[in-house]
Amino acid sequence: MSLPVLDAVQMLVLQANEPVMSFDLVNMWRSMGPFAKFIAIVLAIMSIWSLAVAVERLVTYSRASAASRKFALELQQMLPAGKFKEAVELARSKPMKAGYLPKVLGLAVNEYEQDIAALKSAGPRDLGDFDIIAAVNRAIDRSSLRTVTDLRRGLGSLATIGSTAPFVGLLGTVAGIITAFQAMAATGSGGLGSVSAGIAEALVTTAFGLLVAIPAVMFFNYFTNRVEEIQVDVNDSTTELVDFFIKEGR
Repeated sequence: MSLPVLDAVQMLVLQANEPVMSFDLVNMWRSMGPFAKFIAIVLAIMSIWSLAVAVERLVTYSRASAASRKFALELQQMLPAGKFKEAVELARSKPMKAGYLPKVLGLAVNEYEQDIAALKSAGPRDLGDFDIIAAVNRAIDRSSLRTVTDLRRGLGSLATIGSTAPFVGLLGTVAGIITAFQAMAATGSGGLGSVSAGIAEALVTTAFGLLVAIPAVMFFNYFTNRVEEIQVDVNDSTTELVDFFIKEGR
């Protein structure tokens, strides 16, 4: 048998002995080492957590916007009629608790009503007159800070997942590549199939990490913009309310 034919037969035998690379996720999961499986489980938990936070924030912002719009429309009719108590009760009602404007404007109206009553009746520790508008502005600052903080709840976890998930996946990839080269060195097989199969299985964790990080970053940016829009809405509404109190006092 000629030498080229022997070389061809030997090449076929080596290729037959090399492991076949499979892109089936089930087979890749079975071929992963314990550490790579641990990384995959961690990424799965991060993905579930980010999706749960995203769904919860979407529902929360939707309910808050609907309740705030309804409260603003009703407040526009109550304030000119001097129905301050009714406005406070409306802000504290169950349907309005989800809104951000009822929390801020309701506290401001309540502060205004209490300050007027305090000026009309002197108590045992009466210190004289005070600025009602300044007291209302302080109440608005307190309620606005609490409301915005509550709206930002959960966004930190989305930012953390979006920034760390690729590195967690890369950690699994590095460990998988090390394992693949160690197995190649132990068996002595240096074929392209054995190396590419191990590297492909190791790169699954990096791909998984990117799949987890991309939606988390997109949701974080979207929710951040929503919170900024809500802050602008709150600032506009509180400014209009303070202007009304100034004019109403005169």
